[in-house]
Amino acid sequence: MKLDKDLVREILLALEADEGDPRELKNIEVPGWTDEQIAYTVCILAEGGLIEATDLSDMCNWDWRAQRLTYAGHEYVDTIRDGEVWRKTKEVAGKAGAFSLQLLLESGKAIVKQELVKYGVHLP
Repeated sequence: MKLDKDLVREILLALEADEGDPRELKNIEVPGWTDEQIAYTVCILAEGGLIEATDLSDMCNWDWRAQRLTYAGHEYVDTIRDGEVWRKTKEVAGKAGAFSLQLLLESGKAIVKQELVKYGVHLP
């Protein structure tokens, strides 16, 4: 199954917005995406260390449920929250011809740094 960067962002933003108990499993629904696509993406995000999640799969169903963002997940969301930064991040990743969570994170950070320079803020 293909990992979709827009679904990654939607799941992370949904978890950030969730005000429930971070120990509870979340039933994330994203219009236009199947439960299997969401479960797969939740699994990959957990493997990547961006979220805590639990595998509820059985022999008939693929079912991963997110619980909360990790510290790394919060940092990632801070980088990709802004719609324009996200658009530019995807554009850079597309030009690179590759897609990984790490590549998106590093691209997003670089774009945020560029935006800060426009406002006279210089980071090391």
